Amino acid sequence: MEFALTEAQEQIRQEILRQCARFGDEYWLAKEREAVFPHEFYQAMVETGWLGIAMPEEYGGAGLGITEAAVMMQAVAESGAGMSGASAIHMNIFGLNPVVVFGADEQKRRMLPPLLKGRDKACFAVTEPNVGLNTTQLKTRAERRGDRYVVNGQKIWTSTAQVANKVLLLTRTTPLDEVNKKTAGLTLFYTDLDRSRVEVRLIEKMGRHAVDSNMLFIDNLEIPVEDRIGEEGQGFRAILHGMNPERILIAAEAVGIGRVALARASQYAKDRVVFGRPIGQNQAIQHPLAACWANLEAANLMMLKAAQLYDTGRECGAEANAAKYLAAEAGFRACERAVMTHGGMGYAQEYHVERFLRESLIPRIAPISPELILSFIAERVLGLPKSY
Repeated sequence: MEFALTEAQEQIRQEILRQCARFGDEYWLAKEREAVFPHEFYQAMVETGWLGIAMPEEYGGAGLGITEAAVMMQAVAESGAGMSGASAIHMNIFGLNPVVVFGADEQKRRMLPPLLKGRDKACFAVTEPNVGLNTTQLKTRAERRGDRYVVNGQKIWTSTAQVANKVLLLTRTTPLDEVNKKTAGLTLFYTDLDRSRVEVRLIEKMGRHAVDSNMLFIDNLEIPVEDRIGEEGQGFRAILHGMNPERILIAAEAVGIGRVALARASQYAKDRVVFGRPIGQNQAIQHPLAACWANLEAANLMMLKAAQLYDTGRECGAEANAAKYLAAEAGFRACERAVMTHGGMGYAQEYHVERFLRESLIPRIAPISPELILSFIAERVLGLPKSY
């Protein structure tokens, strides 16, 4: 049993940290203040080939696993880019995994290389305003008319839709009252984001201003049949192949943002002198920071376990969800403690920990709430009655 990164994985980590060092604190603070997508960072990741880390080699990817992708995304967040940097490329790392698993060879050759080369940017449209996490109840409807589908409905919390030209879209093709189980009748598409038929409305939010979040209003969007991923009505099964990898990557990013916040807090505690001694000499400062380190490292081990299970084709639902839960909580606590360690200066933008704290709420909330994760584990692992 091995708990350390392999030599190759450590090389990935170091190379990503080296690439990210080109984009320092001032870069990310400027993007945050201006609410501008980090195009330069995105392009740098394209040019160095990192967007394809977990995509098959025959379509232009590196052919590595979710474990290596998690190492990469953790390093991005840990570099100081936080969730802004991670979210800028997050969808492109895992989002088209349903295409890899269920897409025809023609679709993979048509869809994957433009994404990996940066010619396409994709967004992920699943969540709806009145549905939330109850995915089987979604209302966005796709009706087949000859060789095309016509889609109408709404989506919410669709990240990067302001800059994307492609959308991975989950719809209902058979009404819920006509299917024999709730997960049936959903169909997945990867298609053009036609802005003449889709209104993209920005959601003003608390943090991560550099990477947009949006509502989509879809009005008679036409999608050719060849953009359907898998069989009609089997979209829920397809989308699951993106959900567990996403939870693993979110966990890795949460650990990363917790680590950078902890490092900043520890350095400040060594440098800040009050009453003739560095504040880091006080156990009231030391102990909470040490506890944050322990919680982050424990969460990281669960994340690596979930990633290994996924990469070896084994069931990982409980572990992926647990990793996301543990890492999100540990990352948030580390960021909160970093602000408190800085005292009043923790509230100042120039020290960046307030940015990390605001962004650390994202892994706690998305893509699934901590409460629903605990309900899932209670039901699926502990055998308790379903509570929702």
